[in-house]
Amino acid sequence: ADFLGTWISPIEYSKAYSKGRKIIAKNMNLSKHYQVEAVHTITGGAADHRATCRPSEMGTVAVALYNAVVNGTQPSLSTPKLNELVTRAAFDLKKGNGLVVCSCNDVNIQTVINAINDKIGANGVTVNWTVTSNYKQGIDKDMADMTAAMEAGQVGSVLMHGVNPVYDYFDAKKFTEALSKVPVTVSFADRMDETAQKCKYVVPDHNYLESWGDAEPKPNYFSLMQPGIAPLFKTRALQDSLLIWAGATQNYADFWKDYWMKKLGSQEAFDKALQDGILEPAGEMANGGAAFTGKVEDAIAKVKKSGTGIELVVYQKIAIGHGGAWSNNPWLLEMPDPITRATWDNYLCVSPKRAKELDAELNGFSEVDTKKRVVTVKGANGYTVNLPIVVVPGMHNDVVAVAVGFGRDAKVGRAAASDATKGGKNAYPFMSYNGLTMEHHSDVTITKTEEKYDVAITQTHNSYEARPVVHEYTLEEFRKDPTMLMKERGQEIEEFTHVPWIEEGKEAKEPIIDSNSEEGYRENGTMYPNYPYEGVKWGMSIDLNTCTGCGACVVGCMAENNVSVVGKEHVLKAHEMHWIRIDRYFSGMPNDPDSIQTVFQPMLCQHCDNAPCENVCPVSATNHSSEGLNQMAYNRCIGTKYCANNCPYKVRHFNWMDWNGADCFEDNIYEDGRRDDLNDDLTRMVLNPDVTVRSRGVMEKCSFCVQRLQDAKLTAKKEGHPMKDGAVKTACQQACPTDAIMFGNVKDKESKIAKLRKEEQMERTFYVLEHIHTLPNVNYLSKIRNTEEINALDESKNDFLKYHI
Repeated sequence: ADFLGTWISPIEYSKAYSKGRKIIAKNMNLSKHYQVEAVHTITGGAADHRATCRPSEMGTVAVALYNAVVNGTQPSLSTPKLNELVTRAAFDLKKGNGLVVCSCNDVNIQTVINAINDKIGANGVTVNWTVTSNYKQGIDKDMADMTAAMEAGQVGSVLMHGVNPVYDYFDAKKFTEALSKVPVTVSFADRMDETAQKCKYVVPDHNYLESWGDAEPKPNYFSLMQPGIAPLFKTRALQDSLLIWAGATQNYADFWKDYWMKKLGSQEAFDKALQDGILEPAGEMANGGAAFTGKVEDAIAKVKKSGTGIELVVYQKIAIGHGGAWSNNPWLLEMPDPITRATWDNYLCVSPKRAKELDAELNGFSEVDTKKRVVTVKGANGYTVNLPIVVVPGMHNDVVAVAVGFGRDAKVGRAAASDATKGGKNAYPFMSYNGLTMEHHSDVTITKTEEKYDVAITQTHNSYEARPVVHEYTLEEFRKDPTMLMKERGQEIEEFTHVPWIEEGKEAKEPIIDSNSEEGYRENGTMYPNYPYEGVKWGMSIDLNTCTGCGACVVGCMAENNVSVVGKEHVLKAHEMHWIRIDRYFSGMPNDPDSIQTVFQPMLCQHCDNAPCENVCPVSATNHSSEGLNQMAYNRCIGTKYCANNCPYKVRHFNWMDWNGADCFEDNIYEDGRRDDLNDDLTRMVLNPDVTVRSRGVMEKCSFCVQRLQDAKLTAKKEGHPMKDGAVKTACQQACPTDAIMFGNVKDKESKIAKLRKEEQMERTFYVLEHIHTLPNVNYLSKIRNTEEINALDESKNDFLKYHI
C-alpha cells in the first residue's frame, strides 16, 4: 500500500509514520519498514527493506507472510529477495507493535492481512477498531448493480455529486448507454465534465470555499466548513437544491446553523467550534480491538496464483489523484512526479530492463533526451492506447504502470485538455470487474512504434555519485559510530558530554572545524564580508529521514509566493520556476529492481553567508540582509543571469515570459500571438496580494517567505514582546505533512533549530557542498535506514554510478 502517497489518508498516515522515523543519537530507536510493491512509490522509497512482485503475486506474498508468522514456514516465492523480506518481516512482526496493510482490492487477500494482524496482536494496539475510518466507503458491486438496473429501465432518476463515472468507470460505454435510459439525470458538477455532458440537467454546486458544510472523517470527529468568499458564479449549494425540490422553506445555511446550535447548546460554543473548524472528543482517541472471525483458510484457498507475461498496474499520481479531480489544476499538473520527475503528461512506467527490450536504442538511464519512445499498449479487453515510455528504476521487470486522471474531454477545462497534454490517455478502461470488486491490474501486450513523444522531465541526473550532496547510513553504522558524519565533514571529535557514548564528568570541547560555526575558519578562510548578525538570523533544517518526497512543499510554495506556471512547452526548455524542488536520487543496480534505494532531498536557495551569486550581480539586485537572507530586489534586476550561473545549487530561475501579466499595458496581454490564460480576472485570484508578482526579465528564488517574517515581527512589535520561536512558519514548512522542515532564529539559543543543530541532531547535521565554503543557512539531517545491510551507496556495490542512459 502506498500509504505515504495515495492510499486512503496519506497525510494522516505520513504524520504518524514520521514520528517513528525520527532518530537522535541519545535514543537510537527507529521503526522498521518493509515494503512489497509492483511499481515504485514514495512509500517504497522510504522503506528499509523493499522487494517487488507482480500485482497478481501479492496474494501469494500475503499467504507466505501469514504462514511464516503462524507456522514459521519458509517462503518459496519468485525471488530470493522476496523470501528474505518475508522471513525478516515475520520475525520482526512477532515481536509486537507491528502492523500489516495492503491496498489490494481483493477480499480474500484482505482477509489474510486481517488474520496476520490478529496473530501478531495488532488489534487494539496498532489497529483501532473503536474509531474507524469513514473516508472511502463505496462498494464496487453496488455500482455495478445500479448500472445494470439503469440498463434494464428500473431507475427513474439519478442525481450525481462529486462523481464522474462516464470518465472513470471501468466500462464507461456501458454506463453511458444505461444513463441515457434514465428519465431524469442531474449532475451537480462545477464544470461540464464528461458525466455532466451526458445528463439532462446540470445544477452546479458551490465551490467548497463558498459553502457551509461539515464532515465526519471518523466517528465523533467533525470538521466544520463556512464560506470564505461569496459565490463567484451562478451556482447553488447542493443542499439548497435538495431542500427546494423537497418543498422546504428554510435555506441550507440556516438549517445547518440551527442543527449545530442545538447540538452544541449555546451561541458561544457554536462560535468557538466554527472558529476552531473542528470538533473532537475530550482526551486521547479511544483505542479498542476486535475478535477476528474471518475464514482465513477459505480465503487462502481462493487467493489467485501469479500470472505470466506483462502486467499493467493502473495507479494514482500523488498530484492528480483519482477520477481526474485535480487534473485541471495547473499547479498540480506542473508539480514533478516524486519518482519520475515528469510533469503534465501521463506515460507508461517501465523498468530499465524492460525499456531496453522495448527499445534497443536505450542503453542506459538518462532523462536528458525528452523524446520518448511511444509504444502501443493493448489490454485483455481489447482497449488500446499509445503512450511514451519513461524508465523507472525499482519497477518490477514484468510490470508496467499508467496513471489515471488524464485523457480528459476538451470541455473539462484549459489545463486538463490543453494542446500540451494531448498525449494523455484514459487508463480506467484497463480496469476490470470480477463480480465483487474492481481489479486495478490486468494483462497487456506492448508493441513498439516508430513514433516518439516529448515528456517534460525536470531532473536529468539520477545519482549523486558519492559526492557530498546527500549523506545516508544504516542504523547499524550509526550505532557503531554516531560521529561518522562529523568526521566526514572534517570536524575533530574529542569529547561531548551531551551525547550518550561519552563518560560523564569529562570536559567537553566543541568541534574545532565547523564551516557554520563562529570559529576562526569562518572569519579568516574567506574574502567575503563577515556579517555580524546582531539580531535575528534565519535558518532552516530539513530531515531526510522524514521527508517522503510527496511534493506538498512545492505546491505550498507556489501558492504562497505567486510562483508562475510555465506550461509543458517551457518545462521542456528547463524554464520551470519552482522555488523549491525535490531532488530524487537512486542507488543500486538498475536491472535488479529489488536493489534500488531512493532518497529525496528538498533543494531551495541555501541563503549562503558567502553567497556566490551576490558578488557577481552588476546592479546589486541580489544582496545580503542583516538577518541572513539572500535577497532579490526585483525592480533592480536587469536579467544578466550571472547569479544563476554562479549558484552551485542551481536554485535560481529566470522569468523568460511575462507569465502573470504583471507589467502589462492594456494591449499587452498576448504572448507569441496567443492570449495568456493567466491574464483574466478569475485565474489571477490565486495570486497572494502580500507577494510581489514578478515580470519578464528578472531572476527569482526562495525568499524564506520574507512576507511572513515581516508579518511575525510586526505582530510581536504591536503586542509588545520579542518575537517568539515558532511565531513564523514558511509555506514549505507549513505544508509538510511529516514536519521534516524546521525553521527559526539560529541566534536564539533557546530556539528549536539552534538546539537541533548544536545538541539534539549535531551528529546528523550537514550542509550541501559545504567544502566550497558558501556557508549555507539550510542544513540537512542525514538519512538513516533501519537495516543491517551494507550501505547501498558504497561505490563497489552501486552500479548506478556506471549506468548512464
